[in-house]
Formats: sequence, structure tokens, C-alpha cells
Amino acid sequence: MGSMGLLGLFLGISAVLGVSPWNPTLAELLFLSPRTQLDASPFGSLWPLPQSLRISPERFRVAPNQFRIVHGPGSSEGPDCSLLQEAFRRYYEYMFGHSKWQNQDGGKSRYETELSSLQVIITSEDSECDKFPSITSDEAYQLQVSKPTAVLKAGKVWGVLRGLETFSQLLHEDDTGRYFVNESDITDFPRFAYRGILLDTSRHFLPLKVILTNLDAMAFNKFNVLHWHIVDDSSFPYQSTTFSELSAQGAYSPNHIYTPTDVHSVIEYARLRGIRVIPEFDTPGHTQSWRKGKMYILTPCYNGMHPSGSYGPVNPIFSATYDFMMKLFKEVSTVFPDDCIHLGGDEVDFSCWKSNPEVTEFMRKKGFGFWYSKLESFYVEKILDIVASVKKKSIVWQEVFDHGAKLQPDTIVEVWKSFYQLELAKVTAHGHQAILAAPWYLDLISYGEDWKNYYNVEPLSFIGSMSQKELVLGGEACLWGEYVDATNLTPRLWPRASAVAERLWSNRSVTDVSDAYNRLAQHRCHMLRRGIAAQPLYVGYCSHDFI
Repeated sequence: MGSMGLLGLFLGISAVLGVSPWNPTLAELLFLSPRTQLDASPFGSLWPLPQSLRISPERFRVAPNQFRIVHGPGSSEGPDCSLLQEAFRRYYEYMFGHSKWQNQDGGKSRYETELSSLQVIITSEDSECDKFPSITSDEAYQLQVSKPTAVLKAGKVWGVLRGLETFSQLLHEDDTGRYFVNESDITDFPRFAYRGILLDTSRHFLPLKVILTNLDAMAFNKFNVLHWHIVDDSSFPYQSTTFSELSAQGAYSPNHIYTPTDVHSVIEYARLRGIRVIPEFDTPGHTQSWRKGKMYILTPCYNGMHPSGSYGPVNPIFSATYDFMMKLFKEVSTVFPDDCIHLGGDEVDFSCWKSNPEVTEFMRKKGFGFWYSKLESFYVEKILDIVASVKKKSIVWQEVFDHGAKLQPDTIVEVWKSFYQLELAKVTAHGHQAILAAPWYLDLISYGEDWKNYYNVEPLSFIGSMSQKELVLGGEACLWGEYVDATNLTPRLWPRASAVAERLWSNRSVTDVSDAYNRLAQHRCHMLRRGIAAQPLYVGYCSHDFI
């Protein structure tokens, strides 16, 4: 991008955010000298774009061997907070670990003003350092970069994590390998509280390392929920301590399981990055892998008067089914600390239930007639009660709502089908909170820049009152695993999911696709530099290639 291109980009950001543009001098225009690599601009590297920012052309030298991230005076949290200490170490490594800065002389150059430190100040007495993030977590922060120190203020540790990411994006390196940061004033907070990524570990097993790498990428994009679709028809990799036979018989192999230690590692790794982990145990459909360990759980299908040898959804007519589910979800509630469990409830095939004489007799006695959706609702309502009994909230796919199940007031509905605007209007009109996934199925790929389609979505573009729209918690990008495993997950996910990240974080007015392209291309370079194999947006190159 040439100097005038960078100037236009900065003026565009100023206009979008309602801040006063600067009138550049000739020297400042020379500072914005033409470059061809995609990660050259100090102004166009912020992603997602903060709610309010001013960036001055004045810049300060940052000497890596002198710069420190420290607890500021008056902060309610100090060195005892391991979450912050780990974050300080991690972001110092992100900013300087890839460089040969140790060989620099560290002395004064013609840039005499240096930034000596970033002071982090937490203003709340309860920083939540030892807690897990939740839907109510405060992620707001203020960042002021001025000489001789930068100051990052936040009420909670979660805001510090987001502010550290922003500061790291402000840092830029010139052609000589010297680091600079521009004088800046940023006030930021997320537009939506729920900003998720769905990963499917059943269709193809994802090694632990791949999950952790993508948790890093989520933090780089300020996502805060990992929706872990951990089991499905294909395999049951979750190793239950209560029912070990589920994974012993239902996983692809003994090497394709997540042990309790693995699960704990994912949850803690996510917590240190301000990310919730919400597990999904989808029933009554999508449960073929459960049969190998617990055959009685599924419904035997019939061909006429005789069993066909195949099995359908979970069998909803026996009390043993609910005894099993009670024990399983009691375990799950202790393993996963988040307030929510995703119960699925989508794509239930009724044909097996229709073929089974015991099920049809049960239907007759219950007065359900031929409405198998009522049988589905009967089952789901019992599972909702079970989850409530273990002090968790439920998330369900939209079919559960569409088929008329009596949901509890705090049940969250995830919308994934077409005509999602109408569905959001209906769900919120009934007083339920909603999560939007429908326009962000990243497993559906096409040639070209499909990220623009994700970027142009407006989650609140449905007919409804202000109180209805306040019930939309946010959304998530879903990467289902039929054609995705460790070989292609990361480049397929990033930076396409980044488009969703900005839509869920930034102000509603941030919609300029041209500006977004410039910033996203540079953000992708940042991810490459940090070891994330994000695919290119289009033709170009980064100064630091992925290795």
C-alpha cells in the first residue's frame, strides 16, 4: 500500500469512529513511505477494530531488551495473579520472540523518545484472576500509549487480556528491525458477549495440539467461547470416568480419545486466554457412536414385525435412558466449569421411532397421536430438567424450539438454519436468549473471498423490539468436521473466522469492506508470525512467512 493509501485508510478509520483526523506534514507523509508487503502499516493492523481510537503520527521507539510489561501503581492485582503473569510472558514473546533484537545496540537513535513499559492497572477489587470467564465477564479496557509509559486499565483480568492483544497489534517493526508504537488512545469493549468458534472432534479426531493452537488464534481475534462438539455419530472420543465403555467402544481407536487430563488442559488453556469451553453432547439424534458402549440407549429399528439390526435415536420411552443421562450429565457438569451445556437436539430422524412397536404404543398411551415431534419434546424436556438439576443452563439447536418443546426460561436457542432473521424474531419474541450461527458455517467453502459474506452479516437485522434484540447474545463460526482434520482445519478456519470476530466485537457502523480487507490482510500476517497457518486472502506476501 502506498503512502496515500495508508493516509486514506487512517482517515477512513477516523471517520468511522467519529474521531478527528490529523493533517499530515510532509515529514509525516514521508514516514508513511510506500511498501509492498502486507504487514507494513502501523495504522491498518488492528483487528477487530476497537470501539473508539485515536492514533497519532507521533511514534515511540520500543527497545525489546529494555521494555517491560508490569503491574501499574494502584492496581488491585499484582504478581500473585498467575493468569496475568502468564499473559505478560506470552505477549512479550508474541511481540519480540521472533526477532533477533538481542543483537541491537539498545542505545539511543535519532528516535530519542522511547517507550519504557506497559503498565497494567486493574481497577476492581475482584479481578476474577482465579475464576473462569462467563457470559457476564467484563472485557472492557482503556489503552493509552504516551511517553514514557503506556497504560492499560481494565476492571477485570479479561479486559487486560483483550487490551494486551490490541497493544501487541499496535507494535510494528521497520525495515531495520527496530520496533515502534504510535501514540494512541483507545477505549474498547465487545458489542456482543458471546463470540464463539465451534470445533467438531467426532467426524475427525483433532489432536490436542491442534485445539490449543486454535485457542491461541481465537484469543488473537478476541473470540471468547469454544463450542466443543465433542461427540457425534462418527465417534465418541470423550473419555467418561463414569462410563468408560463409551469411548472404549465408540472412539475410532484407543489413540483417538480425550482423557480427563486432556479435557482439563483444554479448559485451563482456554481460561488463561479468557475463553469459555462449552461442551456439546448432542441427543437424541447424532448418537450412533453411543450404541457401541451402551446399546440399550438407542432405539432398535424394525422392518415390519422384526428388528432390522439397525438403531435410531436415543430411546425415549425407558426410565433407564434417563438414569443413564442423569449420571452422564452429572459427570459432565463437574468436568466442565462453564455455566452452560449444549444439548443439541437437531436433525432427529423419526423413521426408526415410527418403525418400533414399543415406541408407537408409548405414543398411543401418551396421547401423542402421530406427532413424533411431541415425543422428541417429551425427551428433551426431561433432559432439560436433568441439566437444571445439576445447576447448569442449557443451549439447544433451533429445532427444539421449533418443535414446541417447553423450554425453561433460561434456555438459550442457537439458530442455524436459513431464514434466520425470522427465527431470531420468533425465539426472542418468546423471551429466549439466542445465538446466531446460520450465516457463519465455515465448512461451506467456495472459490474466492467468501470472508466478505461473513463480514457483511448484521446479527440484529430482524424485525423486533429493542428488548428482543438485547436477547441476542452473539454468534459463532462453525467448522463442522466431515472434510476437516488436523491437516486443513487451521487454514480453513483462519482468517475467514476473523471476519466473524470483527462483526461480533466492533461497532455496528464498522462495515467498510475495503478497509477491512487491508486490515485483515495485515492481521493474517500477524497470525502467520505467531505460528497460525492462516490462508491468504488474495495475492500478496508477508514479510515473515509461515514456516
